[in-house]
Order: sequence, then structure tokens, then C-alpha cells
Amino acid sequence: MTTPLSALYRSSLALATDLYQLTMAQAYWHAGVAEREAVFHLTFRKEPFNGGYAIAAGTGLAIDYLAQARLDDSDLDYLATIPGADGRPLFQPGFLAYLRGQRFTGTVDVVPEGALVFAHEPLVRVRAPILWAQLVETPLLSLVNFSTLIATKAARVVAAAAGDPVLEMGLRRAQGFDGGLTAARAAWIGGVSATSNVLAGKLYGLPVRGTHAHSWVMFWGDDEEAFRRYAAAVPGATTFLCDTFDTEAGVAAAIAVGRELRAAGAGDVMGVRLDSGDLAHLSIQARAALDAAGFASTRVVASNDLDEHLITSLKLQGARIDTWGVGTKLITAYDQPALGGVYKLGAVREPDGGWRYPIKLSEQPIKISTPGIAGVRRVWQGGALVGDVIYDGEAGPSTPRAAHHLADPTRRFALAGDREEELLVPAMVDGAVVGAPSDLVAARARCAADLAALSPRTRRADNPQPYPVGLDPVLHERKLALIAAARAKAGAA
Repeated sequence: MTTPLSALYRSSLALATDLYQLTMAQAYWHAGVAEREAVFHLTFRKEPFNGGYAIAAGTGLAIDYLAQARLDDSDLDYLATIPGADGRPLFQPGFLAYLRGQRFTGTVDVVPEGALVFAHEPLVRVRAPILWAQLVETPLLSLVNFSTLIATKAARVVAAAAGDPVLEMGLRRAQGFDGGLTAARAAWIGGVSATSNVLAGKLYGLPVRGTHAHSWVMFWGDDEEAFRRYAAAVPGATTFLCDTFDTEAGVAAAIAVGRELRAAGAGDVMGVRLDSGDLAHLSIQARAALDAAGFASTRVVASNDLDEHLITSLKLQGARIDTWGVGTKLITAYDQPALGGVYKLGAVREPDGGWRYPIKLSEQPIKISTPGIAGVRRVWQGGALVGDVIYDGEAGPSTPRAAHHLADPTRRFALAGDREEELLVPAMVDGAVVGAPSDLVAARARCAADLAALSPRTRRADNPQPYPVGLDPVLHERKLALIAAARAKAGAA
């Protein structure tokens, strides 16, 4: 059966989740605990791309999703048709009736988009009835994981470009329309100058840029003729793709057409684009030819499977490239396909009103969850980032500020500065949005400012020095005690 896109992307996205979220929801309802309050944290376990940081993105989309999270009649009607392994309906009529008319009513705090974040820090904290807190796990991870991954990749590429404009141009290589749109939005937060994705430009207000394809030059069979006709048709986008037949000849053709444009009073050629071959050598040749012909303002634009590593290499080779068009390796986060974000239960309200703090154990210490209602306090000194402490939200951070290293709990370090910042900010209270709508311009500025405040040792692309992040002593001691108790119980069993 063929399903049109208009049927796939409907107003209700409540079923954009994994089946087990719904079966667990039914189990909570069946056990009579669906309304018990719970706290979940969305975190990731390791900074992506073997780097020293990540850029928070997608939290604005997450709040947009939660503000309309509800199962409509068509969703419930569909769930009623799903069979279990025994052939009977998987979902009980009473459970579906319970869900009808409900919506998400939780309280949510998020890290603002564009902020620097590090492993194990909550990007989203959800406090809601356990049934709904569980139901939103998969969509929240989907929205935040990919966006954060792409924003981080974009920031790394932009850093390698060292002030040169970077154009995101990967829609044709993206994982579908939605992947392309999400990535264009996140890449803008990470610092790219524009996108080739016109729909992203329309939906998110991003600048859009583009040149032309090889097919345009192939159609005319001649560089000069193709460039001349293109300039006549699109005078506001005279960047010519010069490597369809021969790059050196293509640049010469661009110069010839440029002279014609000048003579007609149409201004200079905006750029020449190189999309194959030895980009360092060809860009040096192109720059020399343009300068010799009096076209010093014409930019050399390069593309062809670029990423932060290749851009760095080309700069070391003396490449004369002014603008970088980055597609496949940005839009797909080429060398790391997933962030690996997780969503873990930190606290459950008991019938007596107190909190119980569950913990997940693992033979891999990095996978042991942090029990509690976690907050993150960021410490600054003289405009520079000093370190972060993950603390218990009920107790507050310890004074003086101190933390235990996450990788080595035996090591404790102090944090002192002239300013502190609460990383998680209120976004929803009892299901109502309270924070300002996501502002992509502000998010982009926040990304640039946070990166400028980060130590160059941590900011560098390869072998970064880890940024200081640790557990507050109260949270640290609780975690150790719960690990010991859980292991003792498992051993006794």
C-alpha cells in the first residue's frame, strides 16, 4: 500500500513513538500507578565525534511537541486494531478510554538551544505522571539526539573554517525530508551562514544560498555560454560552477563572462565554485587568475565531501578558499551516526509524598544512572567557563562548590568563580508553556558565545582536554549508597 506524505505527517504525532512506551503505559494504568509523579532526565554518555563538547539543539522542538502531545480519536482507533501475540487486542478498551481526551500536563526544564553541554548533564528534565513521562520518551530522544548531533558537527566545521562562511547544502543526501529540515535548523544554530534547503528557509527564517548544477553547463555544452545565460537569468546569484569539463578553463570562462558583465554595468561575478579535484591547488590557481584579471572581490567557493578535518587540511596546504559548501558529511553527521542520548528515571513520588530514587546498574560505569532530581550549575570566572556541577534539585548545590569526577569518583575538585548559571531553565509548568518560544538567532549567538568562553584545549577538534563536570557530594554519596544497596540485594538474590 502506498501512503502519501500528507497522510504520514499529520497534525497528531503522538504515535511517533515505540510500541513498548504504549504497552508500559497500559501496564502503569493496569497497576493503578499511572498518576504517580516521576522525574526523567534526557542525557548523553559521551561527547560526539571524539570531541570535548556538544551543542544543545532540539529542545525547542521538544517543547513544541509536548505542548500538543495527546492521542486523538484516530490514534486511539488505530491502537484498538493492534493484535497481541495471542491474536486478541493488545490494548484494553478501558485503557484506551482512559487516554481519550488526555494531554501532557507535566513540568519540563530544558537547556536552551545553542548552549554548550557535556556528557551526563540533563538536556531535558521531565516531571509528570509516570504514564505520560514514559510516553514522551521516544519523541523527545528523536527530537533532541539528532539536532544536538548536527549542531555539534556544524560548530566543528565552522571552527575549522576559521571565520570563512560555511554553507549547509546537504538536503539531497539527508535521511529524508524531515532529516534535512531538522539538520538545516540545527546547523544554523551551530554557526553555518546559510542553507540550500528552501523549505528550511521558509519554515525557520534561515538565509538560503545556492549556485547551479553541472547539468546546466552540460546542457549548453560550453562554460562561457552557460555562465552568460545563467547571469542573464539570475543576476543576483552569479557564482559559477567551473569544473564540469576543465577547472582552469572554467575559471577562464567565468572571468570572460565577468568582463562582459562589468562592461554592461551588471557588477562583478560573485564567485567561482570548485567541486572536484585537488582543491588546494585549484583554488590557488583560481585565486591567482581572478586577481590577475582584476576580480579580487570574486570569491572562491569549494565543495566536495568536506568536513572539519578536510577543511583544516586544506587550510594547512595554503588553499585560497573563501566559502565552504558542506553537504553529506554535515547533514548525515558522517563519522558518528547517532548521539547516543538516553532517557532515564531519576525519581518516583511515593504514596506518602516522599521521593524514591531508582538506579540502573551496569557493568559499564558510564551506563549507571544518576538517582535524583538533577540540576546543573555552571561556574564562570572572568568570562571563561570553569566547570559544571550536577546536583540534587531538592538539596541544592553544596557550599563551597565541589564535585566528584564522573570518570573517576575518587577524585574531587573545587569550583570557584565570579558568576554562576543554572543550565536548566523552566519551559513548561503543568503542561503550559512558560518559556519564550525558541529563538534561532539567540540560539546561534549563544552557541558562538559559549564556544568563545570554552578553553581552547577543550574546544580543539582532536584529543581535547575534558571539561570539568562532576557530581555534587550529596548526589555522589547517594549514588554510591544506592549502587552498594542494589548490588547487595542482587547478590543476596
